[in-house]
Amino acid sequence: EVQLQASGGGLVQAGGSLKLSCAASGFTFDRLAIGWFRQVPGKERERVSATHIRDGITYYEDSVQGRFTVSIDNAKRTIFLQMNRLKPEDTAVYFCAANSKGWLNSFWNNGQADKWGQGTQVTVSS
Repeated sequence: EVQLQASGGGLVQAGGSLKLSCAASGFTFDRLAIGWFRQVPGKERERVSATHIRDGITYYEDSVQGRFTVSIDNAKRTIFLQMNRLKPEDTAVYFCAANSKGWLNSFWNNGQADKWGQGTQVTVSS
């Protein structure tokens, strides 16, 4: 069974940091396009980052570029999102998602994923 297990959300003051993790199981890990999306109730889902595991390519949304960093632990089949200098507008439910065929551009541009993990709440207070 394919699964994405996300964790690491929480409450932090503006300027602080959080680190999200997403553990993937049941996939061929190095073929994945995997990343993060976020959503605020009543608003459209927003992309955050997308990574092709084998090719080592990562895209970041402009609003998080320079503040958020993706890292990968291949042995643990886990991707991390280090979020620094958090802002109140980063408050959202963050979802890990994956495209098992490694279609990075479709994943990034259209959110084409065949698995979504459960969301983890990130709240940034001002």
